[in-house]
This record gives sequence, C-alpha cells and structure tokens, in this order.
Amino acid sequence: MGPGVRRDDILFCGDGVAMNSHLRAGVIAAMVALALDQASKLWLLFVLDIARRGAVKVTPFFDLVLAWNTGISYGWFQSESQFTQIVLMIVKAVAVVVLAVWMARSRTLLATVALGLIIGGAIGNAIDRFAYGAVVDFALFHLQFGGKTFNWYVFNLADVAIVAGVAALLYDSFLGVPAAKAP
Repeated sequence: MGPGVRRDDILFCGDGVAMNSHLRAGVIAAMVALALDQASKLWLLFVLDIARRGAVKVTPFFDLVLAWNTGISYGWFQSESQFTQIVLMIVKAVAVVVLAVWMARSRTLLATVALGLIIGGAIGNAIDRFAYGAVVDFALFHLQFGGKTFNWYVFNLADVAIVAGVAALLYDSFLGVPAAKAP
C-alpha cells in the first residue's frame, strides 16, 4: 500500500486484486448509471410500448418519444450500415477501456465517480447499439415562443450520465483540489 492509503480503504477482490474506496465508488457509479439507463429503456419499449403508443406528453415542456439514433452524439454520422455500426462499437469499446484505466488511476473521488458515470453511460448506449442496431433515445425537452416550437435533442439516461460525468471532470480539473507542487 502506498503512502496515505489506509488498509480500511482497500477492498480485496478475487485473485488478490485490490480496489480502493475511490475505485469502488466509480464502479458503483458505472453500474447504477448502466442499470437506470437500461431499465428506463426496457420500460419504455416493452411496458409503456412507446413504439405503438407514440409520443407521451409529460409536462408542457417535456415529452417521451421514441427515436432510434444510428449515429453518435446528437445524431452525427447517421448510418444504418452494419460496417459503420461495428466501427462505432469498436471505437466505443476502446474508449471504455481507456476511461477504465484512467478511472483506476484517478486520485480524486469526484473524478473517479465522473469517469464511472461516463463509462456506465457509454456501455448503456453500446448495449442498445448491439441489441437494436441503434441507440434508444426518448427524452425531449421543448419550448414554445411566439408560435414557434424549439426542440432540444432527444436523449436518454445514458446521455445524462455522460454529460454529468464530463461536467464533474471539468469541475474537478478546474476547481478541484490542486495538484501538489514539486519541491
């Protein structure tokens, strides 16, 4: 154990692999983000049956809708070809591995949880892409001014986790605990 690490902060997993409390929090954040994302999508698709039912007005500014996103963020690079979907899955898998290594090496709780949220969201959207060939998006915020409707992008809980994780990483990098200065 390194300096400043108490034995109480370490959880030993199978094969003698150690997981500190920060990493444990990041893994839990990833699992919670993934579970909430997939549960919401399964409920909308198979219980609410939003494909058959159509848009559901929840409030004057928020609707549940069904949108199949075959591209990446904000629908960029839309493509229904199997080759493109495979390439996107490979890119996402590499990104998750890189983020997981970063999370394992993270030194602050906030950054570790933020990376966990991003990983959980990325895996949630990857599961959709694998299972359905597209990401299930369903949340639509909109405002009406002067007879014109302004719609935000349709998104899902995985997207919320990713954006919250990125925001937390930015906060941690700019306003978090400063790095120790070299002597």
